[in-house]
Amino acid sequence: MFMATSRQHQLHEQKLHELVKTMPFYVAEYVDDKFDYRSPSTLLNYVLDYKLFLQWLMAEGIVECEDMKDIPLSALETLPLEVAQNFFKFVQRREIPVNQKETKRPEKVSVNRKISALRSLFKYLTTQTEQEDGEPYFYRNVMQKIEVHKVKETLNARATKLSAKIFQNDDDVRFLDYVMNEYENELPEGSKKRGYFLRDKERDLAILSLFLGSGIRVNELSNLRIRHINFEENCIEVLRKGGKEDIAEVVPESMEDLKNYLHIRPSRYNATTDEHEFVFVTKRNNEPSPLSNRAIEALVKKYTKSFSKSMSPHKLRHTYGTKLMEETNDIHLLMRQLGHGSTTTAALYINPDRDKAKKAAAQLGNRRTKT
Repeated sequence: MFMATSRQHQLHEQKLHELVKTMPFYVAEYVDDKFDYRSPSTLLNYVLDYKLFLQWLMAEGIVECEDMKDIPLSALETLPLEVAQNFFKFVQRREIPVNQKETKRPEKVSVNRKISALRSLFKYLTTQTEQEDGEPYFYRNVMQKIEVHKVKETLNARATKLSAKIFQNDDDVRFLDYVMNEYENELPEGSKKRGYFLRDKERDLAILSLFLGSGIRVNELSNLRIRHINFEENCIEVLRKGGKEDIAEVVPESMEDLKNYLHIRPSRYNATTDEHEFVFVTKRNNEPSPLSNRAIEALVKKYTKSFSKSMSPHKLRHTYGTKLMEETNDIHLLMRQLGHGSTTTAALYINPDRDKAKKAAAQLGNRRTKT
């Protein structure tokens, strides 16, 4: 069985097991077959996509079942191409609530994932299953006929969009100074918000500083334990995607912020300094409780929105990656530090062509002022 390697994986594994209980037997078999090789997070997302698909079949009257578990294999085997296409039209055109007043259409990446999820299930059912006679459950795979429409966007366009969403110049430094010295003044004297901020100030600053001083992912930060910190070498041990252990170098000033937080951590949160303890905690019923990814994302959004524009931990990671490339121009160092497996992803942080184009445009424009 797949060993969950993080709190998020453990949570997703629990949710996956509960969700599978509501699925037809063939989905349960698919999950069991892939469980040792796919992360619980991936499988959970896939099964959520299957749930949407199967519920749509019932809602449209394409299958006549009262319970999703009872949808027969034959419904998938004989599914007309037009019906499969209509499902993905439904996926692309549905409105997803953003807040009480706004909705948005799904991103192409999200639609493509649902296509990939159903392709994977149908491939399993038509080629990787075996009945008593040695034959798969069925042969006709309608999902093979559904195209994945790749998002057409140049690397330059992606890099340009990225640069507009991160801290530029020294804004990252000013942001940390703002949280340290100015944010408190914007909160009403004696308010609960101010009280919570004063309690959590060192913790929150350490979180923000660590994102901007190491480029780690939110899941890597939430799973950080006391034993993973090395103050002598200014580095931390992290668990990358796929359960790979790695070392991330950290800006010394960020390690100082982390040290300041650890100093007040026992008294503020009743937390011990045991090496197995999670580093970043909150206080619930007077007991320490590990911060969830969602809580970390919320606090990053709160502070960045107050400073300038709402950002995610991933944008802080992008900020770090961009700054590292500006300082070193070493793409292989960037790949190692961010845990990237390909130069294609890392290349998002390099945009010399755009800089050259800007300079060229300025030079061409200068000719007008000379005439």
